[in-house]
Amino acid sequence: MSTPANIVTKLPKVGTTIFTVMSALASEKGAVNLGQGFPDFNCDPALVQAVTNAMQDGLNQYPPMAGVQVLREAIADKVEKLYGRRYDPASEITVTAGATQGILTSVLCAVHAGDEVIVIEPAYDCYVPAIELAGGIPVFVQMEVGVHGYSIPWDKVKAAVTPKTRMIMVNTPHNPTGSVLKAADVQALADIVRGTDILVLSDEVYEHMVYDGRPHESLARHPELSQRTFINSSFGKTYHVTGWKVGFVAAPAAMTAEFRKVHQFNVFTVNTPVQYGLAAYMKDPAPYLDLPAFYQHKRDLFRDGLKNTRFELLPSEGTYFQCVKYGAISDLSEAEFCKWLTTEIGVAAIPVSAFYNTPKESGIVRFCFAKKDETLRLALDRLAKL
Repeated sequence: MSTPANIVTKLPKVGTTIFTVMSALASEKGAVNLGQGFPDFNCDPALVQAVTNAMQDGLNQYPPMAGVQVLREAIADKVEKLYGRRYDPASEITVTAGATQGILTSVLCAVHAGDEVIVIEPAYDCYVPAIELAGGIPVFVQMEVGVHGYSIPWDKVKAAVTPKTRMIMVNTPHNPTGSVLKAADVQALADIVRGTDILVLSDEVYEHMVYDGRPHESLARHPELSQRTFINSSFGKTYHVTGWKVGFVAAPAAMTAEFRKVHQFNVFTVNTPVQYGLAAYMKDPAPYLDLPAFYQHKRDLFRDGLKNTRFELLPSEGTYFQCVKYGAISDLSEAEFCKWLTTEIGVAAIPVSAFYNTPKESGIVRFCFAKKDETLRLALDRLAKL
């Protein structure tokens, strides 16, 4: 009998994600799944029709490696109108197979073995594996949480910088906390990296989900930071099509040249008809300009309902996530509380402890409100028991 070949893992800490675990439990128990972050409603039929038109027009073969020109031009126009920075569609914008691929490629092209990358926790789960696959060393700085929600202690970020620091990763609006960078945060980051060769990776996939009249402080707005930043965004989040896995990365030409060296051997390019469909759909800016009001309605509906429970609501300034403290309800760990909530109450959430390299118990869980109003009302009916 032959024996299986041995393979040594490159990601020894990676196992089944908490999202998979909680979604499976929610399905098993018939719970309302407010754990995993995707909509339960359809996208605009006009977007589907635009992609269908592209397919029927025969646009089904390989596009250019960097993405179809008309889409890159549409992205450049949108970014310039919103944030005042003109990226060259030919040399500074690349269409990616979702933001996760864009993040991985940004890290792989810039981080060398032994380089340090500052990660601000809680952090989305793809950041650290990307750093480790590049041979880099993640250096963790934890956000602080107080009466005004989560904030970044920039003095601690500055203290974490060493001669080996190659990159700082930021995320605004922030998953999982729902916080957003303010102008003062952006200036603090600029002050830290000024005069260094430190690069920045800015995960801005929720860029159109900022509430209460606040602007999205894209790093594209900042004259200094835009010169050293890979900006990642996602059409999946913006247009309610997370399964299409299409995004883009905008960066200065020299950085984009290195990005594309990895991109061409990573995915080479992204599916053609969806790119043409998105380019056609982007001619109307209303869908993304109206998105803050669309999701703020859902946020407010959900928050108003939660006020009838013993949860303590943290601010939700952006994204489609709401974090809550549950200390008045239970002293279980975050993971165990989420399992109890799913099994006994019938609503699934995600423990924020899952977003730390070493799980940190803060007594906080995350709900997703990117759901139909009736889904949110059903969840609130069940949570009213608390």
